[in-house]
Amino acid sequence: MSDATNISPDLPPDLPGDIAGLKALIASQTAHIAILEEQLRLALHKQFAPKSEKADPDQFGLFNEAEALVEPPLVEAGLEDPDEITVPEHTRKKGGRKPLSDTIPRVRIEHDIPDAEKLCPCGSGHARPRIGETVSEQCDIVPAKIQVLSHVRFKYGACSCCDGVFPQDMPAPPDADVLPVALPVALPVALNAAQAAAVASPRAVIIAKLPPQPLPKSLASPGTAAFVVVGKYEDGLPLYRQEKILARYGFEVSRATLAAWMIKLGALIVPLTNLMDEELCGHDLMQMDETTVQVLKEDGKSAQSKSRMWVRRGGPEDKPVILFDYAPTRSGKVAWRLLDQFKGYLHTDGYSGYDAVGRRDGVVHVGCLAHARRKFDEALKAQAATGRGGLAAEGIALIGRIYRIEKAAREAKLTAEKRKALRDDKARPVWTELRAWIDKNRRHVPPSSLIGKAIGYLDNQWTAIIRVLDDGRLEVDTNRIENAIRPFVMGRKAWLFSDTVPGAEASARLYSLIESAKANGLEPYAYLKRVFTDLPAATTLAQVEALLPWNVRATVTA
Repeated sequence: MSDATNISPDLPPDLPGDIAGLKALIASQTAHIAILEEQLRLALHKQFAPKSEKADPDQFGLFNEAEALVEPPLVEAGLEDPDEITVPEHTRKKGGRKPLSDTIPRVRIEHDIPDAEKLCPCGSGHARPRIGETVSEQCDIVPAKIQVLSHVRFKYGACSCCDGVFPQDMPAPPDADVLPVALPVALPVALNAAQAAAVASPRAVIIAKLPPQPLPKSLASPGTAAFVVVGKYEDGLPLYRQEKILARYGFEVSRATLAAWMIKLGALIVPLTNLMDEELCGHDLMQMDETTVQVLKEDGKSAQSKSRMWVRRGGPEDKPVILFDYAPTRSGKVAWRLLDQFKGYLHTDGYSGYDAVGRRDGVVHVGCLAHARRKFDEALKAQAATGRGGLAAEGIALIGRIYRIEKAAREAKLTAEKRKALRDDKARPVWTELRAWIDKNRRHVPPSSLIGKAIGYLDNQWTAIIRVLDDGRLEVDTNRIENAIRPFVMGRKAWLFSDTVPGAEASARLYSLIESAKANGLEPYAYLKRVFTDLPAATTLAQVEALLPWNVRATVTA
């Protein structure tokens, strides 16, 4: 029986309509309150709970479909189930602390027993024979040592046949720094006629040249420059802290001077980063992402505004390149400019700024499954404690099956061709199942709810994400580029901001060198010291190319 038939004739005739309106209002407000509560739980979880996206195994037992979403073992693919751990006999790792690396230099300290105790207690008066030794090791750390490099340049004057006195009408020789050790066949263009005559004169004083320096006329050697750069950009030590650290060792230098060094070093390495950019854009696989950076003194922007650090990762497998580029905005025009010479697979998150590049001829835009999973993870965390599971857990479980196949392929170190074959055989059916699951559930959830946004995001990004099946070289997510950004994000928590645009640009180049060196298996300090030593003296393209990370790696491992 409807509500209208129960209304008394004495009540207003429009009451049924008012009741229906109130019911609709209550339903709307109830749904809105549920969404707000969901957002509040997620905010509290982000603030107070662990940040890991790793799923709790117990939460998948809270809905009935869990058993149906478990991936069967990959025996058919010739791969072991990644959830099973085999411990071969006699090959278990020894427990306890790890031994000290063989690469660390050893200092032998011998301990012997007193001579009186070396006599055998049998009374024969014979000494005990030494039958061996026991070695125990400690790690000894020697703090950084500061030393002064005194560059002594010898001067040479006139020979014994000359009086060694300059004629009054002959000008004095030019600045000693430009005087050559031996007379050149063609004098430097920078010298005028009078100076050239002075240099060519047998009575001229010649001085040995100082090797080209990364920071001319400063107190910083290549090693000091590398130490400060690694301290800030690899170890996250702001310059004001390094100022105090250096002062403790007796080297007093202001943070303003240190900042000026960073800008000059950033300009020095431009030829290297340009070559790395050519290598990066010349390969057909690239991942790209961006993060915020604050620049205090930037034309047309307040000090509180956010700029962007764009990061690209790619290059051949044996020549990985990671490049940072500063830009004042997150506009898609920046991505268009940075990718102007690129053709191939562009792997990014779902930011719309990449869409225009993805539509360009020769570029195939690939999406990221990890970003889609992250939204399901947020929806699951935002659920009330009594209502865990449901669609959020189902989505995570389905995506988890894909990741299990990817993990198995990665651990087996499959070639690109074999990984594509495994995906076609094992992963493609799961992708098909995931697509059907999206179509089934998208219209049955509120679009503004977190689960609705998660399903909607995956649906909107589906065409780009599914392209991972086209090429076995493609990763299923952009975790590699996010790992490349992480050192910058961690360092930003310490140094907070860049003071000027040139400082931000220099930071981008220095981060590029450090992260590319690490990707090529090089120790950052040793690599930067090599660059800062050899690059100032480089005069040919071949000499600059020799300092690219993969070329330095080849000389180190040769």
